[in-house]
Amino acid sequence: MDLVQRYAVSLPGPVSGHRPATVVVVHWTPRSVGGQTVYTDDSGEFEVAIDEDGVASRLDAENGHQHQCLHAVPLPRSRATLG
Repeated sequence: MDLVQRYAVSLPGPVSGHRPATVVVVHWTPRSVGGQTVYTDDSGEFEVAIDEDGVASRLDAENGHQHQCLHAVPLPRSRATLG
């Protein structure tokens, strides 16, 4: 099975905010944490570990601002990586 190279991660808005979730596209990195692959956005500031069920956990989140269960959806490979 091929390793997923990209995911779309949904970040919930504030409670009672009545706005759609923010979606961040993250890319594979060679790093892992606790046996889970680490993915990062283009800036490198947003990092998540994603398990085989598509559950993402934010890394290095500030205390009180950590979402424990983020939804991650696999994305097809980009044309640049199809080579």
